[in-house]
Amino acid sequence: MNIHIKTVLTLVILAMLVFIGVAWGWSAMTTPFPHSAAPKDCYPTSLQPGDRVSPPKVTVSVYNASERSGLAARTMSGFEDMGFGTGHVGNAPKGTSIRYAQIWTQNRQDPAVRLVLSRLGPGAHIIDHAPKGPGVTVLVGPKFTKLVQGKQSTKVSQAETICSPPTA
Repeated sequence: MNIHIKTVLTLVILAMLVFIGVAWGWSAMTTPFPHSAAPKDCYPTSLQPGDRVSPPKVTVSVYNASERSGLAARTMSGFEDMGFGTGHVGNAPKGTSIRYAQIWTQNRQDPAVRLVLSRLGPGAHIIDHAPKGPGVTVLVGPKFTKLVQGKQSTKVSQAETICSPPTA
């Protein structure tokens, strides 16, 4: 084979390799980084009869149903100080009328609901209503002032699934 043909053939092959390398590098450089999933506010936790539910296993969401600015945030801070997991904080839906405090749930026997109810004081009650946020949904009204000591834990009487914070 002629030396000139060998040289041209070598240069063509090298040019193709450089082109392929540049194309692959450009593709790798312009591909977005993989995103890690945002952590959830809570995760389902299965409980069996006889288990105990304590604050670190319970996520609470608090909504303000009063004109007092920051009531939900202060209440959530109190729940956090007691060891509960943090759900959502915000305002109650428009038109919601609550005097003291309510828990919205569709399962009155939920051990997490009973534990949170014990911390809201004697004026709080449970309403059969779809929950608004993750975990136990608490709505506080104008007569609500602060959380009380309440139960340290509640006993599970039947198989249940509760919403626990990521660290529980």
